[in-house]
Amino acid sequence: MNHKNVQRIMKELGLKCIVRMKKYKSYQGSVGKIVPNILDRNFTAQAPNEKWVMDITEFKFFDEKLNVSPVLDLFNGEIMAYTIGPKPTYSLVLEM
Repeated sequence: MNHKNVQRIMKELGLKCIVRMKKYKSYQGSVGKIVPNILDRNFTAQAPNEKWVMDITEFKFFDEKLNVSPVLDLFNGEIMAYTIGPKPTYSLVLEM
């Protein structure tokens, strides 16, 4: 049966489909030490190797989720090091 027929019949019967979104839980556990905000949203550098930042980003690649963890130099946007793994774990950052 075509999905348009199903939608039409559901509309005639007054039926609605409600899909609840899953809540995103990136971390489950106790929060560690919070470090001071040294950069204060100033993401530019005057010289190379002055400011390095890192992040873990998840992306889809051929129906598979991968996480990349790069170290970026804020002077010229050069990637200094990176690792790729299936899960965003602490070991991913340590290997990088």
